[in-house]
Parts: sequence; C-alpha cells; structure tokens
Amino acid sequence: MPTLRGKTVVNLFFEASTRTRSSFEIAEKRLSADSLNFSASGSSLSKGESLVDTALNLQAMAPDLIVIRHAYPGAPHMLAKRLKAGVINAGDGAHEHPTQALLDAYTIREHKGRLAGLKVAIVGDIEHSRVVRSNIHLLGKMGARVTVAGPRTLMPVSIAAMGVEVAYDLADAVRDADVIMMLRIQLERQGRMAIPSVKEYFNLFGLTTERLKGAKDDVIIMHPGPMNRGVEITSEVADGPYSVILEQVTHGVSVRMAVLYLLSGVHEEAA
Repeated sequence: MPTLRGKTVVNLFFEASTRTRSSFEIAEKRLSADSLNFSASGSSLSKGESLVDTALNLQAMAPDLIVIRHAYPGAPHMLAKRLKAGVINAGDGAHEHPTQALLDAYTIREHKGRLAGLKVAIVGDIEHSRVVRSNIHLLGKMGARVTVAGPRTLMPVSIAAMGVEVAYDLADAVRDADVIMMLRIQLERQGRMAIPSVKEYFNLFGLTTERLKGAKDDVIIMHPGPMNRGVEITSEVADGPYSVILEQVTHGVSVRMAVLYLLSGVHEEAA
C-alpha cells in the first residue's frame, strides 16, 4: 500500500529483538515507507557518542518517525522531548512495551469479542517485565480484571497499587481465567538469580495441561515471546488448541502498521 510513500522511518534497536523489530520492518515495507535500520554496534555510539547526539544527527536527515528499543527506561520519552520526528517506544528496559500490549488486546478481542469483564492472568517474572506494565494499563482501562502471579522474589512490592490482584500460587491465578499470559524469567535484567533453580520454578509456576484445567473451558494461552519451553510453559500447552501465541505475532504486523499510520500524520494531511 502506498500509504506512507515518501515517509522515512528509522529503526533504532539497542537490544536484541526478533518479533518486534521484524514486525516493524514488515509493517513499514507494507506501507511503502523508506526504512533505515540502525545498529548500535559499529556506530558512533561505540565511539562514545551519546544517545541524544546520535538521535539529533539522525534528526538532521529529516526522518518522519523513529522506532526505538533501549535498555534504559524512559529513553524513548527523552528523545520525544528533543526531536521533531515522532518517536515510537518499541520497549524501554523493564518499563513499558506499548505496541505489545496493543497487539495482545487485539488478539484477546478477536477471540473473546470484548475486554471488559474478562479475567486475565499474567504469570511469571512480573518484576522485570515491560510487557506486564503496558498490559496492566491497557487492560485495566478497557475493563478487564487482571491478576498477576509469580514468586514473591519476582513480584514488585507495590504492584497491587496498579489495580491488579496478586497471587503467589499458579492455581489461584488461573482459576476461572479467560486469558492466561505467560512470561519468561528475564535473567538478563536480574542482578542475581531470584529463584533457587529453573526446575523449581517450573514445578511451581510452569503451565502444564494439568494445571490448565482450573481455567475456563474456552481459555486462550498467550506469550509475548521468546518462550522458554520447559521453564514457564510446556510444549503441549504452547502448541495446543488453546494457544494463540503465533496469532499474536501475526497481529503484531497489523497493529504496528496502524501505529505507524496514525503517528505519521498522514490521516491528518489527507483531511
């Protein structure tokens, strides 16, 4: 589609990414935008240039949109205050991942027809997950009841203040759930191992076919990826009839096309 023909999008990814980066690139190509993929390795950042100076130099080339993933919370917001280009947060540290929450909500609505009144259980490393924070904001705003579950060592102390229920037992979390979203343990964000062992974690919080029986009969299983099979979820569940994990990936392209379109201002220009 020629929707964004003549628009330039810069993809700034300072952390590893498969689904998010690929889906943004595909979305840009399908909208006929000109894409520039920026890699931190081999750039002036490796020579000591600051993120702001790098972004300002890119801004001098007059891009319309900048898609950024960064390890530090708030990096996209900082750039948005300094740049003329529109800035899209593709994940900032353990803070937020807005487009992931959008595609998650879209997937739920495709299967359930609504978000209001649904029980959504999010299970795993709540402390270090940016996906859970964005989902709590979005799902809560749309009227869903969110329960977060995981070990106490991976649970933020003040998480209940965000308007969610907190469970420290997997059975309590999945009981009568309409949606179960599993999260991986983010060892790369932990200063030290917050659980005794991966095996013990699976024994307590790994989603198996047996543990799934407490949920609603039409429950759907989600995962933002990447999955660690045999840690937070078994292959039988991940590949089973309740799983919509690959659908999330498919919907990610459409949702990010919509985000690019809306933030490019094309619809306003046409009006």
